[in-house]
Amino acid sequence: MAPASRAVVVVALSLLYLCRAIFSTEFFSTLTLFNNDLHKQGCSSLSEWEDYAADCESSILQLEDPDCEEGSNPPCESVFSLNAEKILNQAKLFIEQKKIPFPVDNQNTNEELAIGYVLIGNGLYDEAIKHFSLLLQGDPELVSAIYGRGIAYGKKSLQDIKNADLALYELNRVITLEPSWPEVYEQRAEILSPLGRISEALSDLTKAIQLQPSARLYRHRGTLLFISEDYVAAMEDFQQSLELKKNQPIAMLYKGLTFFHRGMLKEAIETFKEALKLKSDFIDAYKSLGQAYRELGDFESAMESFQKALMLNQNHIQSLQLRGMMLYHHGSLQEAIGNFKRCLQLEPYNEVCQYMKGLSHVAMGQFYEGIKAQTKVMLNDPLLGQKASSEYLKVKYLREYSRYLHSHLDIPVAEYNVDQDLPGNFKNHWAKNLPFLIEDYEEQPGLQPHIKDVLPQNFDSYSNEVQKLICTADHLGALMQYDTPGFLPNRRIHRAMGLATLEVMQAMHRTWSNSKVRVNGKTRQMQWRDMFDIAVKWRRIADPDQPVLWLDQMPARSLSRGFNNHINLIRGQIINIRYLAYFDNILDFIKDRILVYHGAYNPRGLLEVRQALENVNKVEDLLPIMKQFNSKTRDGFTVNSKVPSLKDPGKEYDGFTITITGDRVGNMLFSVETQTTEERTQQYQSEIESIYKDLTAKGKALMLSTELGDADAVCNLILSLVYYFCNLMPLSRGSSVVAYSVVMGALMASGKEVIGRIPKGKLVDFEAMTTPSPDSFSKTAKSWMNLKSLPSWYQSLPSVAESFPTTRTMIEVLNTDSSSHCPKKS
Repeated sequence: MAPASRAVVVVALSLLYLCRAIFSTEFFSTLTLFNNDLHKQGCSSLSEWEDYAADCESSILQLEDPDCEEGSNPPCESVFSLNAEKILNQAKLFIEQKKIPFPVDNQNTNEELAIGYVLIGNGLYDEAIKHFSLLLQGDPELVSAIYGRGIAYGKKSLQDIKNADLALYELNRVITLEPSWPEVYEQRAEILSPLGRISEALSDLTKAIQLQPSARLYRHRGTLLFISEDYVAAMEDFQQSLELKKNQPIAMLYKGLTFFHRGMLKEAIETFKEALKLKSDFIDAYKSLGQAYRELGDFESAMESFQKALMLNQNHIQSLQLRGMMLYHHGSLQEAIGNFKRCLQLEPYNEVCQYMKGLSHVAMGQFYEGIKAQTKVMLNDPLLGQKASSEYLKVKYLREYSRYLHSHLDIPVAEYNVDQDLPGNFKNHWAKNLPFLIEDYEEQPGLQPHIKDVLPQNFDSYSNEVQKLICTADHLGALMQYDTPGFLPNRRIHRAMGLATLEVMQAMHRTWSNSKVRVNGKTRQMQWRDMFDIAVKWRRIADPDQPVLWLDQMPARSLSRGFNNHINLIRGQIINIRYLAYFDNILDFIKDRILVYHGAYNPRGLLEVRQALENVNKVEDLLPIMKQFNSKTRDGFTVNSKVPSLKDPGKEYDGFTITITGDRVGNMLFSVETQTTEERTQQYQSEIESIYKDLTAKGKALMLSTELGDADAVCNLILSLVYYFCNLMPLSRGSSVVAYSVVMGALMASGKEVIGRIPKGKLVDFEAMTTPSPDSFSKTAKSWMNLKSLPSWYQSLPSVAESFPTTRTMIEVLNTDSSSHCPKKS
């Protein structure tokens, strides 16, 4: 192009800058936007540019002003806010620094190309496209101009998706003409990834790495592998990137997140700490460290990490949100509300904070504030084609349940029944977390002004006897805490289930003494379900977010189809750390069932199968073995457990189903589920009723006897009853803690106190589900319970049911702070 026409371009540029064009020096890579975190902690603002320069270098566009000294006063002015001469100087600098992609021998042409890339750096993509198009009129195969136009279309595709096809067309042309430039493959990957064409983007990045490996390319591919949940490969790429360039706090952070998602919490924590060594004020590393400690159940360390993040930036919304959620699940509701309020001051439309604020208020009995917050979430209708948030899906159920609770605040709990009062379809949809699309649903009445919210209750306002009751409940509830990753100590749940334990003890004692109980407005002999309902009511009121409902009280149509309690143990590379301690037990069980199957259907091949299974040490390795020996396996197989009957020796019930599916290691689903059908429910309930009848008879005899053998027989019956309860899984949530509080309460009624804690890694429900008989479960449970004779003072404690007869009084006692009043117990 002749110099005269270049002058025309420069004049046009000058006019554009007079129209207040906006300049950004950041390297805007779509790959760094795979979740908002990376963008926020990457190159998102000029103030952060220097901090993250090591992680945000561009292969093409780094625009500098050679005449500006760092730290000068007045500060450096954007080179593009000045004049056309400055633009040309920048273009020349681009050439001198050899940053022009695909330069040619003609100096004038290179200057024109440089101006086009300067326009891209200025965000003037339309002008850049026109500029490169003008150059291509003179030389249709000027590779650098094709490439520049492709980049400009790519930048525009972030605002208008139609430009993505144009960008891909141009970049494909460049690759045809120059197939050995890694930057072109990287640019094409950046267009493909937001379109959801992840596998193609990964192929491009792999090709770029083959041509010229770099820290940036490995990091970019790692981010896409992270999106694809291929955490092993992502971790390897982040590690490769760090080996090529050590000072990359973001790469180190995401290496830690790959460990986090695989359930390797200790490795994640160490890696987050390494990221903080690289950048001591790295807010997102502190936030992630807090989340990892929270998953470990280490509340104090998690709080310290969130606190450090907020000391660096008191307005860091994610840290406020996560700390608030952790405080809620720790039972510290008032402190949680403070975090959610601050979050909403900064981001009024944050659905998570709005929902959690409403939930926290309702849990504390502050229904007016709670429902007001819930209504705001309900107003955030998702746009057409947009996926609704989990908060939006849950909020209408919570609002309806909140209205129900409010209307029953002052009615004695013994006079009504949640499972019978709530509409069947409502319960069914709520328990299954389905969208709130219920035909002919009649809403619960709105808040009634004459029913006041729950007011704060001072611990000193309770009598000394009730204070002792509360402190005892806190101690008993703490004994139920799982020492397993994924279970955060929750003081509110501890107190609720401790009170449930004491109420079960008192109710069982009355029953064995031939007294009647008040249930659903009627006075009668206590049945097995009444005993569990005591624990259920306390578990419900402690956390209204979770529907703790009897599955056999669901609509008949839902129950006839089967109501599945489903738990993913491994999904792809995501490991459910809560159940990690049971993987070996389940593996041994599966191996045993495989051998039984082959013994029956393929006895000749049994030895070969047995030898192959001996080399299997991980569940993931079972799938290829099964495919090798059984063509029917195809993409997966299932194994069913059986539960022996005590009532009818020799008879067995369906236990749980183990499913392993997938086409390769790292892309598999390993899950367990129980299917609560009507027939199965009746079988288990018949077993439980038989044991309960025997338990009642032996309990009554125990009241009149001092024989040690009678107490042991009662203990075994209690544990056997709970064994079948856990295998039935009759509740939509909370079966495990409900079962254990019933165990402890019934044992105390028999004169036995539980002293020991649940061992590390043990879960009550899974312990029952993975042991072959009620006897073996009883032996295992008694080994950790460390049962002692119950001190006589327990009998003098006031009645839990009479002390807290209504929902209001139950919420009041759960809200009460006893931390400075109750003695500490080891």
